[in-house]
Amino acid sequence: MKSFLVIAAVVAGLLGVPAVASAAPSAPALSLPAPDGPLPIGLRTLHLTDQQRADPWVPEKRRELMVNVWYPAVPIGRAPLYMTTAESAAAVAGRKLDLPPDALSKVRVHSKENAPSLPGRRPLVVLSPGAGNNRITLTSVAEHLASQGFVVAGIDHAYEAWATEFPDGLRQCVACGQQPDPWPAAIANRAIDTSFVVDTLLKDRRWSIDAGKIGMAGHSAGGSATAAAMVADRRIKAGVNVDGPFFGTVSLDRPFLLLTSPTGEKYYRDSWTATWPRLTGPKKDFLVKDSGHSSVTDAAILVDQLGLRQHMPPAEVENQYGSIDSVKALKFFRDELTGFFKQWSAR
Repeated sequence: MKSFLVIAAVVAGLLGVPAVASAAPSAPALSLPAPDGPLPIGLRTLHLTDQQRADPWVPEKRRELMVNVWYPAVPIGRAPLYMTTAESAAAVAGRKLDLPPDALSKVRVHSKENAPSLPGRRPLVVLSPGAGNNRITLTSVAEHLASQGFVVAGIDHAYEAWATEFPDGLRQCVACGQQPDPWPAAIANRAIDTSFVVDTLLKDRRWSIDAGKIGMAGHSAGGSATAAAMVADRRIKAGVNVDGPFFGTVSLDRPFLLLTSPTGEKYYRDSWTATWPRLTGPKKDFLVKDSGHSSVTDAAILVDQLGLRQHMPPAEVENQYGSIDSVKALKFFRDELTGFFKQWSAR
């Protein structure tokens, strides 16, 4: 099975992985497309520690997670940073972008930092990013779901992403590049991360989450983790896997959506075909034509705004982004996830 890190190289590059390609000499102001929903959005960033569990990558530490929570909110306050300034500096230096070190912290988003929540019980959607990527790479999807009435929790799985800032500083990816392949164990661990985050959010009075209306989605390794989390935690009523393989024996009786790219079809189709008969709930398998493995992520939008496609090897562009327009692709993924979760986890 093709390594997650090989397939995810470009997105990881935007988060601080060295790249061969050079950037365009100048860059426009960077912004994410506005969500289409009627509700304004708030964002809170949580630092969570599971005192019951050692970190699998750094066993002398307890398992720590950074979590972004997007939610319907009173539209007051300032806009949050997209990345922290330290994360932006690491990304700019690692990718050798011709940008100020803080440029990626200034990407325009559409939420308000720590804004008060709007009243009402809300369904929850958990998001898990791809290998080497941190939680911010799914911001465009998260903001859209929040504007549609969901509370959305994006999890940073510690030591599985490049240049993620924790309260004690930047943490790099320990899992990346390990041999033998660390990702089957990492996916099982992400399922435990997910249940811990759900437990924590259900107890948090800042959000009134309906415990009977929980869904999950993920990109690449996060899609793999979605299936694993659903197997481990029946509170998750519906799941979406965007271009991630299945690991081990996955048997589910709840709604499941598989969204694939030509890249994923090339590397992961065997695992999808083998698992499909064991998904006995409502299910859908849909190929997003002309897309790339990372078309669901913010990186697709930012790469195009920076004019980077023409500076990348053609094979890299095809694998990561395909030929589809990045704004068109994002609208498709937003609409599909919103419709799916409104139908299956929020009713």
